[in-house]
Amino acid sequence: MNPRTLVRLLAATLLCGPALTAAAPVPPAATGIKAGFAERDITPALGSEQPGGYGKAFHRSFHDPCKVRVAVFDDGKQKVVLIGLDALVVPRQLVLQARAEIERLTKIPGRAVMIGASHSHSSGPVGMVLPGQFDAAPEDIRKLAYADSSEASNGYLLLVTREIVEGVRAADAARVPAQLGFGYGHEDKVAFNRRLRMKNGQSWSHPGAMNPDIIDYAGPIDPQVGVIGAWDLNGKLLGTVVNFSCHATANPGGISANWIYYLERTIQGALDTRAPVVFLQGACGDVTQVDNRTPNQRPTAEAWSQLVGGRVGAEAVKVLLSVPRSSDIPVDVRQKTWPIPRRQPSAETIAKARATLALGKRPPDFTDWTFAKETLMLQHLIAVEPKPEVEVQALQIGPVVCVSNPAEYFVQYGLDIKQGSKFPFTFPVELANGCVGYVPTEEAFSAAGGGYETRLTSYSNLEISAGRQMANTGIALANEMKPGPVPDFAKIKAPGAPWRYGNVGPGLD
Repeated sequence: MNPRTLVRLLAATLLCGPALTAAAPVPPAATGIKAGFAERDITPALGSEQPGGYGKAFHRSFHDPCKVRVAVFDDGKQKVVLIGLDALVVPRQLVLQARAEIERLTKIPGRAVMIGASHSHSSGPVGMVLPGQFDAAPEDIRKLAYADSSEASNGYLLLVTREIVEGVRAADAARVPAQLGFGYGHEDKVAFNRRLRMKNGQSWSHPGAMNPDIIDYAGPIDPQVGVIGAWDLNGKLLGTVVNFSCHATANPGGISANWIYYLERTIQGALDTRAPVVFLQGACGDVTQVDNRTPNQRPTAEAWSQLVGGRVGAEAVKVLLSVPRSSDIPVDVRQKTWPIPRRQPSAETIAKARATLALGKRPPDFTDWTFAKETLMLQHLIAVEPKPEVEVQALQIGPVVCVSNPAEYFVQYGLDIKQGSKFPFTFPVELANGCVGYVPTEEAFSAAGGGYETRLTSYSNLEISAGRQMANTGIALANEMKPGPVPDFAKIKAPGAPWRYGNVGPGLD
C-alpha cells in the first residue's frame, strides 16, 4: 500500500467531526507547564555501515530520513528533556558528551536529559564496535573488531552528538505555555515474543515458523501504547511522545527510521500536523514483529513496516483525540549509575573459539566463526573494562514516569517496573543513556532457558542479575517522586434540561 494511501485511510477512519469536537480543549486561565518540541536530521550517507549485526553490511539505498526528536518540559521550577533517536543504540560516551554540551548551552542539567535509541536496524553507523575501542588489543583481535565487525563511524557519531544538542536548543527555544494529556492505547496484533518453549525443554529464539516442536511462547509482550500529547493554549498540537515495545527490525528497505517512520506518518497524517513525534522504545529485547506461531506467510518488508507503525500510530491517535488535558504538570528526575561486572567465558570456550577461528570462515554458515570472534573480542573488553557503567533514570512528566535502562531489555522486566511503580502511567525506556547489549531475565539462563539473547558476546555480557538490578533501581527511583494529578474532564455543574424534541411518549398517532 502506498504510504499516502495508508495515511488517507487512517484519517478517514479516525477523523470524524464528533471526535475532534469532543477533544477540543477548554482554555485555562493560566498555565503551569511549558513544552517545546524539535527535530533534526541525522540521515547517514549512502555507503555507510548498516548497524545491527555482527559483521559488515552497507547502505545501498534510501527510504526515509533518520531523525533526532526532542521534547522539553518546563514546570517553572525545573526542566526535563526526552530525546528519541532513530538509531540502533546510543553509546555511553556520546550521551555524556551531549549532556555536557546541553548543560553548557542551555543550563539544563545533564541528569535531566534522557536519550533513547529506537533500535532501528536500518539507521546510521553508531555501533556495535566503537572507534578506537580495540586499539590496545592484540593485532588478531584488532582485525576481528575493525575489519570483521559492525563498526561505528567517528564522523557520524559527531554528527549525532551535534544534532542532539541543536535539537535540545531548538526545543528549549520553542517552549510555550501548554496543556498536556496522557493515556494508554492497546495494540496486541503486531508484536510477538520471539523466544519459544520447545519440546526439548529449552527456549529458542526464532525456531522457525510453525516448527512442530514449539509448545508456546516463552515470554509475554507489552501491548500498551504509552502516549503524552502536548497542545498550546489554542489547541494546536505541539508534539507527541509515544512508548511501545517492539524491535525496530521491519526494515522497509534502505536507510530508514524503520516502522517508526510509519508511526510518525500515521499520527501526523491523521491529525493533519507536522508536530514532532518523539518515540521511546519500550522493553523489547525478546519482542519483535515476527510471529513464529502463525501459519501465514510473512508480508513484504514495506508492508510489515506500515502494519506495525500504522497500528501503533492509530492507537496513539485515538489517545490524543480522547484524553483530557491539564496545565498542572510537575516535572522531576532521579538518576543512579553503578558498575556491573561482565560474565567471563570459560577457558574451554576460549580454546574452542581459537580453534574455530584457525579454521577460517567456512561458507555458507558463519555462525560458529562469528561467535568465536565475539568470544575473543569479549576477552579484550574484560581486560580493559571489566565492569561497565550502567545508568538507570526515572524522569517524571506529571502522572507519567519514564524509567530508563541501557539494555536490550527483556519485556518481563518492563512489566515488572510497571507493576512496581506507583505512577498511573509508567513508560519503560530501553537502550537509553548507553548500551550494554541484551539483558535477559534470570529464567532465560536456567535449564529451561536459552536462545540467541543469552549468548555471551562482546555486545551482551553482563552478569545474570543485571536485569533485576536495573528493574529494582528503576522502581525505587520512580517511587521517590510524587505522581502529578491525572487530568480530568470538567464536570457539569447541574443536571441538563430535557430535550423537548425527544422527551415524549411513543408516537402512535
